[in-house]
Amino acid sequence: MDITRMEALLRACATLLLLTTACLVRFDTQTSLIFPEYSRTATFRDMNALYVLVFMDVAVAGYNLVQLVIRGLLSSHMKQDMNGSYKHLAWISFLFDQAVVYMLFAANSACLTASLLAVRGEHDLFWMKLCNKFNRFCNQIGGALLCGYAAFFLMALVSSLSAYSLFRHYSPKKYLVLK
Repeated sequence: MDITRMEALLRACATLLLLTTACLVRFDTQTSLIFPEYSRTATFRDMNALYVLVFMDVAVAGYNLVQLVIRGLLSSHMKQDMNGSYKHLAWISFLFDQAVVYMLFAANSACLTASLLAVRGEHDLFWMKLCNKFNRFCNQIGGALLCGYAAFFLMALVSSLSAYSLFRHYSPKKYLVLK
């Protein structure tokens, strides 16, 4: 399997995982009885980190779909790999892939930190544990975080393939000179 097909397959799998994560977080709700007369519904809007995670996952999935379409159109029009006039597109793809991986890691890590506060609470700040009242909600968010980190790992592989695709056209002996 050549590198462009591998990259397309990894992008497609990452897109599916990102959309799964976004749907799991976005549509997860649970209503729990807090006091005898008061019930509370937990949604993704209760934690800003979950809201950002949904937004980032949808944005990165859209970016991957755009990249798949652009790569498909370019591969149908060119006979060889990206070289010469397509060098700027390879640089743009590399830089955007790097930015996407870092933003995806940051969003998932922020969500994990906020979720750990919901699971454990913070006794010194008088923040109570929330996951003992919303078990199903917290379990589903945990599954979404697993999907999010799997998507991050796949996007890191895509980013490394993008870097390889870009820098293999440069000479190893002279700095940023094409072969």
